[in-house]
Amino acid sequence: MEKKKPMRKCVGCGESKEKAFLIRVIRDTNGEIHLDPTGRANGRGAYICREAGCLEKAIKKKGLERSLKVSVPEEALEQLKKELEVNG
Repeated sequence: MEKKKPMRKCVGCGESKEKAFLIRVIRDTNGEIHLDPTGRANGRGAYICREAGCLEKAIKKKGLERSLKVSVPEEALEQLKKELEVNG
């Protein structure tokens, strides 16, 4: 029997995809927001496709803020964009 692959929903485009194809953004216990390349860091997480367009949609629709349950500061968004360009 084939092992079931975990599915997660992108907060930008709203599509459900395999967890491996998405990048996790977390709000850690200090309230800082950053990418979680391992997908295992402690904190509240949200998933985004590896395309910059999905991050833009997530920002515009406030999907990240809703999922992380915190308002995301502008400098954190800029940092996420840079990290996404490097990791994506």
